[in-house]
Amino acid sequence: MQTKRKKRVVGTKDRPRLVVYRSLKYIYGQIVDDVDKKVLLSISNISKNAPANVKKAKNKVEASHEIGKSFGEQAVKHKIKKVIFDRNGYLFHGRIRAFVEGVHEGGLKF
Repeated sequence: MQTKRKKRVVGTKDRPRLVVYRSLKYIYGQIVDDVDKKVLLSISNISKNAPANVKKAKNKVEASHEIGKSFGEQAVKHKIKKVIFDRNGYLFHGRIRAFVEGVHEGGLKF
């Protein structure tokens, strides 16, 4: 019996890795430089740099979209324009998709 191999997504200095994690309540995003092994930027629903309109969102999908949009804007301010997306094993729908669409609206490219 063969085991499944997990594909590894690796970011570089030119294109760092955007990692998404979701729990039952919150969504988290990080931009990681795998060469220097540093987190360049992070955001979540409970972080201090989260937008104020997240608490006014009707549901978790809308909150994820607003978090992603704010995250994209912050990344552009830090001169990060292109990233490699690591969905961390989650299916690309629901809150993950809303987060990514928000990141696109914020100005980040994949």
